[in-house]
Amino acid sequence: MKWKSYPEYRKSNIELFDDVPHHWETRRLKNITVAKITDGPHATPEFLSEGVPFLSVDSIQNGELVFEKCRFVSENDHMQYKRKTFPTHGDILMGKAASTGKIARVKVNFEFSIWSPLALIKIDPKKADSHFIEFVLKSTQIQTQIEVRCNVNTQKNIAMDDIPLLIFETPPLDEQRAIAAFLDRETERIDALIAKKERQIELLQEKRAALISHTVTKGLNTNARMKDSGIEWLGKIPEGWQVRALKYVFKNLDHRRIPLSGEERSYMVKMYPYYGASGIIDYVDSFIFDEPLLLVAEDGANLLSRSTPLAFIANGKYWVNNHAHILKPINGNLQFWEGVLQTFDYTPLITGAAQPKLTADNLANIALPCPPPAKQDMIAAFLDQETSQIDLLIVKIEGSINKLCEYRVTLISAAVTGKIDVRKEVA
Repeated sequence: MKWKSYPEYRKSNIELFDDVPHHWETRRLKNITVAKITDGPHATPEFLSEGVPFLSVDSIQNGELVFEKCRFVSENDHMQYKRKTFPTHGDILMGKAASTGKIARVKVNFEFSIWSPLALIKIDPKKADSHFIEFVLKSTQIQTQIEVRCNVNTQKNIAMDDIPLLIFETPPLDEQRAIAAFLDRETERIDALIAKKERQIELLQEKRAALISHTVTKGLNTNARMKDSGIEWLGKIPEGWQVRALKYVFKNLDHRRIPLSGEERSYMVKMYPYYGASGIIDYVDSFIFDEPLLLVAEDGANLLSRSTPLAFIANGKYWVNNHAHILKPINGNLQFWEGVLQTFDYTPLITGAAQPKLTADNLANIALPCPPPAKQDMIAAFLDQETSQIDLLIVKIEGSINKLCEYRVTLISAAVTGKIDVRKEVA
């Protein structure tokens, strides 16, 4: 690394820290807080469509508090909860259940409440800088301590009594602030690079989806004579193509689905894929199907968000639960039909407010473009070649993002454990 070391080191009393700068001090979290570390209420309040924000561990995303799509509680409930835990600007929140070890510093000035999976850490500004401690708690060394102290019952969690015992090395206050400022600057640069690469992936995914959509509805011949399909979402299609309802193109095999509970699956040897609405969700010790089939999501929020494909091919031996429709083509190319059903906008067909659902009847009546089988094969081969190139680019960019994320973690750990001296870097 290009950063210099400190001039003098000593052996740390903490196993994970190795050597640390000579003037740094060993401290436990409990010795630098201004109040007892507490968690949010364990009761389940009445959630409202608006009111006071009420955050749980899922509101910590990428090391930051996210209020978008959060829960809300009444002002009365908030006033009751804040007697125990009242987060204010500069405080640190830590995931103590489910997603243990997730860390975020409060950067807002408005009031909100937290739920029991979050612990509230109030740093004494006379003893430590909360910004620096935020980076300390995100470091590999402290995350390892958290992991070691966790226990697993129904879900992984760390006991409230164990959080104050987290131990680390700290420099004087002015040096803490300098390290925090340095890490702010450097992590912002890294995050900006990651954001650019994530945008590249988004654009490639959009290009991929547009390519599939155009090809499965318009074909490969740009000079082909077109005709009106009579279907709004299809528009014009090549003259040699037909339009048919899905129920005349596929056999529905939903009657063969068998759901298995999480408890049932927990006792099984993990051998065969267990499919749900969004793909493989587990592995089980037996299978129902042993042929390539097309699965389409039946329910779940993904029907609207489309964060993962709604139609996908299952191959080999596998099991399917009751959250995915199972379609077997009567004839034609399975890859072509996958492209068509990935392209279709299911939104007008979805029922249910609390739990979005695509019924078998609504799925059966979707109008599909039907080119001759030979054309389907040509389209499928073309898309396989073109999308493979796009997918390869996406994989390369994802690898670059992973390296940047690893570097980010390494840099934070190096700075907060004194492996590098960044005091002059800030100046």
